[in-house]
Amino acid sequence: MPKASVTRLIERDKKTLINFVLDIEKYPEFIPFCIDSKVYEKKEVEDCIKIIADLTIGKKPFTDTYKSDVKYDKKNDHIHVTNIDGPLNYLENNWRFVEKDNFTEVHFDVDFEIKNKFLNIIMSKSFQYGLEKIADAFQKRAESL
Repeated sequence: MPKASVTRLIERDKKTLINFVLDIEKYPEFIPFCIDSKVYEKKEVEDCIKIIADLTIGKKPFTDTYKSDVKYDKKNDHIHVTNIDGPLNYLENNWRFVEKDNFTEVHFDVDFEIKNKFLNIIMSKSFQYGLEKIADAFQKRAESL
């Protein structure tokens, strides 16, 4: 059950970063091992934006697609993601954004379990490293906006 978290201080305003994270269809442009993405549904309900999306991850020929439920709580500047379908038994990740002067502190944590026990063991060993690479890619792209 890989579990990890990262925190980054990014020189962008909070709203820009939240919109950047919610722009799921652009993930393949800059996230390592993200091959494709597709948003099926995006709707705004009161103080919440709800998105249903697929991400295809891996390296050909070893790829997998998982469907996720993304909820952005506007009042608390919090994005919560869970899996709906795919190669995961479960997925839970959270994004939190705290504005500090001309920067935004971005907290990201993820906890998941892959259905394939062997892959789960492999991911447990190297997941923090992989998450750091993903966070680096997000930060680099966000700072170039």
